[in-house]
Amino acid sequence: MPLFDPFELRGVAFPNRVVVSPMSQYRAEQGFANDWHLVHLGRFALGGAGLVFCEATAVEERGRRTHGDLGLWRDEQVDGLSRIVRFLEAEGAVPGVQLAHAGRKASERRPWHGETPVTAEDVELRGEAPWTAIGPSPLPYAEDWPAPAEMSREDIAGVVTAFRDAALRAQAAGFKVIEVYAAHGFLIHQFYSPIANRREDSYGGDLEGRTRLGLEIAEAIRSVWPEELPLIFRLSATDWLDGGWELEDTVAFARRLKERGVDMIDCSSGGIGGKERPRRMALSQGFQAPFAEAVRREAGIATMAVGFIWDPEAASAIVEGGQADLVALAREVLSDPNWTLRAAEALGRDESFGLWKPEFGWWLNRRDRLVRKLGLR
Repeated sequence: MPLFDPFELRGVAFPNRVVVSPMSQYRAEQGFANDWHLVHLGRFALGGAGLVFCEATAVEERGRRTHGDLGLWRDEQVDGLSRIVRFLEAEGAVPGVQLAHAGRKASERRPWHGETPVTAEDVELRGEAPWTAIGPSPLPYAEDWPAPAEMSREDIAGVVTAFRDAALRAQAAGFKVIEVYAAHGFLIHQFYSPIANRREDSYGGDLEGRTRLGLEIAEAIRSVWPEELPLIFRLSATDWLDGGWELEDTVAFARRLKERGVDMIDCSSGGIGGKERPRRMALSQGFQAPFAEAVRREAGIATMAVGFIWDPEAASAIVEGGQADLVALAREVLSDPNWTLRAAEALGRDESFGLWKPEFGWWLNRRDRLVRKLGLR
């Protein structure tokens, strides 16, 4: 089945089309990776995924969403991630990292602490102080959120440099793929969406101005990221809001990103303002795959489909039907880290646990043969 066909992007070969999407764990301390991240990500490599992404990794300290976010704003943060990269590669997965800046969504509590702005109360409860978020305009993310500080030209230049420097650290850590988090209301999305960007300088106004930051970040990363390694951008294909960013804007942006060395668009949607789901957003399995198909066709660039995908047949059909080149899963692999291996069995690509690591597969195959021999299944 197409889901298990190999795929190449620049000089990187992926053993299959299954991607573990970046999933924030909020378990880092001062941005440093630890054993939690090694075990969390390592099990997806053991489970057969072709590309495994580390979670949103902040390029500067004030760009963290929460106190628990991973970071690559310091050289000292490289070693902990290198350990994870070595394990992922040793077990056959391609290691990827998502570089991020939360912009006005920064200084937020972890989801289980309320997913609301950090306040002085958090200092008393957890020893975690709030900090001032930045954004393209002084517009708060949601009701009862503080307005971010409007970014100066110097702030913008500093963020571009931070992405470039984080890319250098990602290379030092051994990552083979970078994805830039330019979706879900993070900083780059805040710039390109008219919902969050009311600037009147060259970083606001029309499409050219609002996409300028993203294009400059792509150029800065590509200037230091090796030619043979892929660069991906995750975009919100639509804001799902009247007067917001729309699919045709995404296609135009994707074309410009491709000209600057971006190799793939990871097509998600929404997240620009507030915690409530926009009324226009109708959820169903694979509901964002049509965005990936449109961008792939109209912008002439490889795409990744993501969002509400759990059925192996549906995932494989996305690839077979030409909607996307890769399929990313998140919560489904949290529920079952072996989803990729079970999908291979369901799709007829592995009937005797041959794709499993022998430390698992040999025993499972032996048990399966015995159970069948005894007529217990």
